[in-house]
Amino acid sequence: MNDLTFKPVVYFKQNCPFCLKVRLFLLEAGIMEAVEIRDFVPGSKQEEDIRAELGPHLAKASFPAAQLELGRYIAESDDIIAFLAVKSGREPASLPVFGNYVEGPFKTMMNLWKENQQLKAAAV
Repeated sequence: MNDLTFKPVVYFKQNCPFCLKVRLFLLEAGIMEAVEIRDFVPGSKQEEDIRAELGPHLAKASFPAAQLELGRYIAESDDIIAFLAVKSGREPASLPVFGNYVEGPFKTMMNLWKENQQLKAAAV
Protein backbone atom coordinates (compact mmCIF):
# COMPACT_ATOMS: atom_id res chain seq x y z
CA MET A 1 0.00 0.00 0.00
CA ASN A 2 1.36 3.42 -0.88
CA ASP A 3 0.43 6.93 0.21
CA LEU A 4 -2.12 7.27 -2.62
CA THR A 5 -4.14 4.22 -1.55
CA PHE A 6 -3.67 4.58 2.21
CA LYS A 7 -6.83 5.16 4.24
CA PRO A 8 -6.33 6.62 7.75
CA VAL A 9 -7.16 4.20 10.56
CA VAL A 10 -8.91 5.49 13.68
CA TYR A 11 -9.10 3.39 16.86
CA PHE A 12 -12.08 3.93 19.18
CA LYS A 13 -12.73 2.60 22.68
CA GLN A 14 -16.38 2.05 23.58
CA ASN A 15 -17.85 4.71 25.92
CA CYS A 16 -14.85 7.06 25.55
CA PRO A 17 -15.89 10.76 25.41
CA PHE A 18 -12.78 11.67 23.39
CA CYS A 19 -13.58 8.90 20.89
CA LEU A 20 -17.14 10.18 20.61
CA LYS A 21 -15.79 13.66 19.85
CA VAL A 22 -13.78 12.33 16.88
CA ARG A 23 -16.65 10.12 15.72
CA LEU A 24 -19.07 13.09 15.79
CA PHE A 25 -16.65 15.12 13.69
CA LEU A 26 -16.33 12.28 11.16
CA LEU A 27 -20.10 11.81 10.96
CA GLU A 28 -21.06 15.46 10.70
CA ALA A 29 -18.23 16.26 8.29
CA GLY A 30 -19.47 13.39 6.09
CA ILE A 31 -16.10 11.67 5.97
CA MET A 32 -16.76 8.35 7.77
CA GLU A 33 -16.01 6.50 4.54
CA ALA A 34 -12.64 8.24 4.24
CA VAL A 35 -11.26 6.40 7.28
CA GLU A 36 -11.10 2.84 8.52
CA ILE A 37 -12.54 2.53 12.02
CA ARG A 38 -11.47 -0.09 14.52
CA ASP A 39 -13.73 -0.19 17.57
CA PHE A 40 -13.19 -2.23 20.69
CA VAL A 41 -14.81 -2.92 24.03
CA PRO A 42 -12.49 -2.44 27.03
CA GLY A 43 -11.15 -5.76 28.28
CA SER A 44 -11.77 -7.55 24.99
CA LYS A 45 -9.42 -9.52 22.75
CA GLN A 46 -9.77 -6.69 20.21
CA GLU A 47 -8.36 -4.28 22.78
CA GLU A 48 -5.35 -6.55 23.37
CA ASP A 49 -4.74 -6.78 19.62
CA ILE A 50 -5.08 -3.02 19.08
CA ARG A 51 -2.80 -2.18 22.00
CA ALA A 52 -0.21 -4.64 20.62
CA GLU A 53 -0.50 -3.01 17.20
CA LEU A 54 -0.14 0.54 18.57
CA GLY A 55 2.51 -0.23 21.19
CA PRO A 56 5.57 0.12 18.95
CA HIS A 57 4.29 3.42 17.52
CA LEU A 58 3.05 5.37 20.55
CA ALA A 59 4.73 6.16 23.86
CA LYS A 60 1.40 5.25 25.51
CA ALA A 61 -1.60 3.74 23.75
CA SER A 62 -4.57 5.92 24.68
CA PHE A 63 -7.76 6.49 22.78
CA PRO A 64 -8.76 7.65 20.35
CA ALA A 65 -5.64 6.86 18.40
CA ALA A 66 -5.01 7.00 14.68
CA GLN A 67 -2.59 6.11 11.97
CA LEU A 68 -3.05 9.22 9.86
CA GLU A 69 -0.42 8.44 7.25
CA LEU A 70 1.82 5.46 6.66
CA GLY A 71 3.90 5.16 9.83
CA ARG A 72 2.45 8.30 11.48
CA TYR A 73 0.50 7.49 14.63
CA ILE A 74 -1.03 9.88 17.14
CA ALA A 75 -3.28 9.56 20.18
CA GLU A 76 -4.88 12.95 20.75
CA SER A 77 -8.47 13.68 19.71
CA ASP A 78 -7.85 17.35 18.84
CA ASP A 79 -4.85 16.46 16.66
CA ILE A 80 -6.78 13.71 14.87
CA ILE A 81 -9.66 16.11 14.18
CA ALA A 82 -7.30 18.87 13.02
CA PHE A 83 -5.55 16.54 10.56
CA LEU A 84 -8.81 15.15 9.16
CA ALA A 85 -10.35 18.64 8.96
CA VAL A 86 -7.49 19.88 6.80
CA LYS A 87 -7.53 16.74 4.66
CA SER A 88 -11.30 16.96 4.11
CA GLY A 89 -11.61 20.74 3.90
CA ARG A 90 -14.21 20.71 6.69
CA GLU A 91 -13.97 23.29 9.47
CA PRO A 92 -14.94 21.83 12.87
CA ALA A 93 -16.32 25.22 13.99
CA SER A 94 -18.90 25.04 11.17
CA LEU A 95 -20.39 21.77 12.45
CA PRO A 96 -23.23 22.48 14.92
CA VAL A 97 -23.66 19.01 16.44
CA PHE A 98 -19.91 18.65 16.95
CA GLY A 99 -19.76 22.14 18.46
CA ASN A 100 -22.69 21.44 20.78
CA TYR A 101 -20.98 18.29 22.07
CA VAL A 102 -17.60 19.98 22.57
CA GLU A 103 -19.06 23.05 24.29
CA GLY A 104 -21.81 21.17 26.14
CA PRO A 105 -21.53 17.63 27.55
CA PHE A 106 -17.84 17.18 26.72
CA LYS A 107 -16.85 20.46 28.38
CA THR A 108 -18.91 19.57 31.46
CA MET A 109 -17.29 16.12 31.68
CA MET A 110 -13.82 17.62 31.41
CA ASN A 111 -14.57 20.18 34.13
CA LEU A 112 -15.83 17.44 36.44
CA TRP A 113 -12.78 15.30 35.68
CA LYS A 114 -10.43 18.21 36.52
CA GLU A 115 -12.32 18.91 39.73
CA ASN A 116 -12.09 15.24 40.66
CA GLN A 117 -8.32 15.25 40.04
CA GLN A 118 -7.92 18.34 42.26
CA LEU A 119 -9.96 16.73 45.03
CA LYS A 120 -7.90 13.54 44.82
CA ALA A 121 -4.66 15.55 45.01
CA ALA A 122 -5.93 17.52 48.01
CA ALA A 123 -6.94 14.31 49.81
CA VAL A 124 -3.42 12.86 49.68
